Amino acid sequence: MAVIPVDLAGRGYEVRVAGGLLADIACEAAPFLRKPHACIVADANARAHWAAGVERSFAEASIEPRWYEVAPGESSKSWDSLARLTDWLLDQGVERGDHVFALGGGVVGDLTGFACAILKRGCGFVQLPTTLLAQVDSSVGGKTAINTPAGKNLVGAFLQPALVLADLATLATLPPRELRAGYAEVLKYGVLGDAEFFDWLEEHGAAVLALEPAPLEHAVSASVAAKARIVAEDERETSGARALLNLGHTFGHALEAETGFSDRLLHGEGVALGMVLAARYSARRGAITLDEAARVTRAVDAAGLPSEISALGLDCDGARLTAHMLHDKKMDAGTLPFVLLRGIGEAHLARDVDLADVTAFLDEQLQAH
Repeated sequence: MAVIPVDLAGRGYEVRVAGGLLADIACEAAPFLRKPHACIVADANARAHWAAGVERSFAEASIEPRWYEVAPGESSKSWDSLARLTDWLLDQGVERGDHVFALGGGVVGDLTGFACAILKRGCGFVQLPTTLLAQVDSSVGGKTAINTPAGKNLVGAFLQPALVLADLATLATLPPRELRAGYAEVLKYGVLGDAEFFDWLEEHGAAVLALEPAPLEHAVSASVAAKARIVAEDERETSGARALLNLGHTFGHALEAETGFSDRLLHGEGVALGMVLAARYSARRGAITLDEAARVTRAVDAAGLPSEISALGLDCDGARLTAHMLHDKKMDAGTLPFVLLRGIGEAHLARDVDLADVTAFLDEQLQAH
């Protein structure tokens, strides 16, 4: 098992990475079980695959699991879903010292975490991520949120989990498309801050996607460690360090918004395409070479992820995509900073980006084949 600490003063926690963790959840999470029952929020897919093993482990510890099921997909990150979940948690008598378990992907983690952040002004929660994207990104760092008509993740709170159990066995049940979407976040850590890790992924990415145990554990652990370092330095995204984790997200969120936050473009796919666009735009500004931008594109292509806007078949122009960006959470005093590259493994926050130039760039990308 790999154990990665997230060092935060007085609120540090561990991310444990291994196969089979859910089968031993009662032991792994024992310090957070104060009552003879446990509230578990799960999406329907995760519950179908993993409820039996979780229940066996809890039964051996004389713990009754109480399930709350949410529908898979971004539509569950809504005001209505949040209201229903918080009402259920209150009905279960959840107290401030209790911990709620979130079993599933990023949607369940975000929704459950936000509910716990506001329930009685804050109770605890444990992340049990079952997707690659959630294991390497959304389950670590304490960002919780729901979506609104104005955009993605615009209403939320910071609440660090008490523990994250990343059971690698859960990844075997993922559809290939969802696994590839999660791999986009793994690639992101190499592109933004670790050139050697990017080199390693160029060589071993296929093995990671094939779920070979050793490469998979290394990729997940290295990704979590990278995020943990940044979160420890800049928990609430105030110094700029944590903002680098948004590499690919400004472009990607605009594309997600244009596709209605739907299965037409999964979040990880948007991040992958957004990274390609960020690399190409960095090259347009002369910050990196065209060869470096092409390397990012090749890595995305090799993973079977989208690398061209034109392939999405969008009926819009660059101005419309740029308009979506104006709802970005990073907007500051009317300006939008972009995470761009000075090289592979060297991201930075650019605060001098001309949105008119971004619009022209996007128009070119929309027309490219």
